[in-house]
Amino acid sequence: MLELLDRQQKLTGNQWRIVLAAILGDMLEFFDYFLIGFVLAFIVGPWKLTWGLSAIILLSSGVGAIAGAWFWGWLADRIGRRKVFIATVINFSVATGILALTPENGWVFLTVFRFFVGFGVGGLYCVDLPLVQEFVPAAKRGMIGGIVTAAIPIGTGLGAALGAFVAPTWGWRALFVIGLFPAALTLLIRAWVPESPRWLIRMGRLAEARQSLAWALERNPSEIELPAAAAPQPTRWRELFQHPRSLAVSWLGNLGAQTGEYGLTLWAPTLLVLLLKVSPAEASHLMIYCSVGAFTGRIAFAYMSDSIGRRASGGLLGFGAAVMLILAALFHDAFLGTTSVFWLLLIVTYFFSSGGFAIVGPYAAEVWPANLRTSGMGSAYGFGGIGKIIGPLGLALIVGSSNVVKPEASVAMLIPAFAYLAAWFAMAGIVYFFFGIETKGRSIEEIDGELAAPPMKAPRVAL
Repeated sequence: MLELLDRQQKLTGNQWRIVLAAILGDMLEFFDYFLIGFVLAFIVGPWKLTWGLSAIILLSSGVGAIAGAWFWGWLADRIGRRKVFIATVINFSVATGILALTPENGWVFLTVFRFFVGFGVGGLYCVDLPLVQEFVPAAKRGMIGGIVTAAIPIGTGLGAALGAFVAPTWGWRALFVIGLFPAALTLLIRAWVPESPRWLIRMGRLAEARQSLAWALERNPSEIELPAAAAPQPTRWRELFQHPRSLAVSWLGNLGAQTGEYGLTLWAPTLLVLLLKVSPAEASHLMIYCSVGAFTGRIAFAYMSDSIGRRASGGLLGFGAAVMLILAALFHDAFLGTTSVFWLLLIVTYFFSSGGFAIVGPYAAEVWPANLRTSGMGSAYGFGGIGKIIGPLGLALIVGSSNVVKPEASVAMLIPAFAYLAAWFAMAGIVYFFFGIETKGRSIEEIDGELAAPPMKAPRVAL
């Protein structure tokens, strides 16, 4: 039955609706997720927040994302992708809306509900990508997965625009009220997104799987032959450790990429202020071009994943970002006319570091068998979330600062600091290129067959 899907040459209108729902989901979840960065700028002075309290507020959502990725990823393998997709959108939207009720100086209230925002965001990221992948043919799976992640910088940009134009007039609480709007996306999901046919087949619900697939392919269900019935496959956490290669590639790849990316993103604006002697507002303007580099990179890596393969693309992400970071540190004081070479190299770095996440997320789902797909991706994203902490924390320790939220950049320590981040990116590149499982052009069933095969035993030699 699923061969009909993998023989497709182009997507139907209904398949594009599923992709669009996932794109909107990713864009709006990270819009809610990063709102706190713009809100903090308005409250840090009036509330007299210390760097320690600011760190607790900011990092609480990261801790929530780690927990949410594990929980929602596991639940999506048990009760279905569609239900969890809807539940996670409601989770982060309602938690964001409640933040509009934050009392003055209520940093504890803000911290608690930021944890729940992160809990929902971590979950949606780990369910919408597998859902989309299970509805598209193998030849387009890498490109489509990358395109879905490309919307994330747009969500961040939307938050920046609202922070600039809405908050000064209506107040920072208005941003959290607007953060409730993504909940309306659940109506779109209910109308456009059926349950994954692959999950339904795994649960033994064959007639429903045929209806779902027929809707996606825009065909009459009677034209699709039902497969032989199979016993439902339960999901058990301990099974993750029966696939050591999948675990190593997805966990370590996520850890390396997230550590490098979050460390760089938290430190970059401060470096631009120090090195270029510009104001924070001007540094923010320069960072817009880095976002453009990131968006361009995501589109490029989405294309490369289906052209040169996941392993080569993952290697390019890691090694490319590592090399660019080292070059940026070495030439931090060079200029081409009046243009900073450091800034130009930073834009190129984001092309690899952030753009490469078009590989990191989708690939983390592909390397797990069917009954562990969202559980495996959730565990990988959750484990990689440790990088949200050790990235900026490592930089703070290297530059000799106790300021973990926004390290006080020291130009003298720029090379060792960037070498620290480069090492994490290089680790991700090594893991993907040398140990990765190539999934380019292979159906999900073919990948499952390889992952389910028992390990080969060495032949006995008669003496």
